[in-house]
Amino acid sequence: MKYFLSTFLILMTIVVMYSCASKTEYSATKDMAIIDSLMIAQQAAWNRSDIPAFMQYYWNSDSLKFTGRRGITYGWNQTLSNYQKSYSSPEEMGKLEFSNKVHESIDSQHALIIGQWTLYRVADTLGGYYTLHWKKIGAQWFIVSDHTS
Repeated sequence: MKYFLSTFLILMTIVVMYSCASKTEYSATKDMAIIDSLMIAQQAAWNRSDIPAFMQYYWNSDSLKFTGRRGITYGWNQTLSNYQKSYSSPEEMGKLEFSNKVHESIDSQHALIIGQWTLYRVADTLGGYYTLHWKKIGAQWFIVSDHTS
């Protein structure tokens, strides 16, 4: 009887652990799919030459960090202003393409996306890489830190 009870408890522990791990994995997979869809919408906003809509996916906070070739920019408003100055026409904005290469779920509230961007314009084609720290705030995901080169 003791052997049966011990075996039963071990099996139940394994089943519970597997069940919890499966739910965590599913949640991470679901969150990565949500972030991918947000980035597709963000790319579409850029390609409509709609910088304010593009910025909706960034955390609207003074604590937002954007790191680019000119250093670190703090804050949503300053990041918006920089985009508007650098890309003041549809021709300068061109057509943007994101290609996510790495999806890493840090925990249920944080994710890291590493990818490649390409900007096709009539005059030239630009490109580089990005590392995005996404954070779930309330029920929504936002970029809280962007390092683009």
